[in-house]
Amino acid sequence: MRHEKTVKMNLKLATRFMLRALKLRCPHCGEGTMFSNWITMRPACRTCGLRFDRGEHDHYIGAFLVNFIIAELLVVAGILAFIFAKWPNVPWDMMTWILIGSMVPAPFLTYPYSKSIWLALDLVFRPYEPMDFEERRA
Repeated sequence: MRHEKTVKMNLKLATRFMLRALKLRCPHCGEGTMFSNWITMRPACRTCGLRFDRGEHDHYIGAFLVNFIIAELLVVAGILAFIFAKWPNVPWDMMTWILIGSMVPAPFLTYPYSKSIWLALDLVFRPYEPMDFEERRA
């Protein structure tokens, strides 16, 4: 019984963190923005002080993997939709160029989402500690 409660609480927490991450907001408080522009991530949340870099030198390797997976799945979904829409007269040559042209910008377009999703996942599996927050200056 206790295990079921813990699983439900963790699932609620994970859902809350993921929804905040998809909005590019701080997974902890949901208020502060994670990025100052499309590429530059803030060092910490302006509202709660959560540091977005959790202090390990290879922390965002997982974010790069998430970025690659999301970007390529979007490209594949787009290509499959194109094939189904044009079937049986699929212009294969044109589709090759569309595929090449969409593979290049896809990781750039999903970049901030991959970092925010990775931070949310990290916070679910490795909860924050007091040292993960910046000290508030008076």
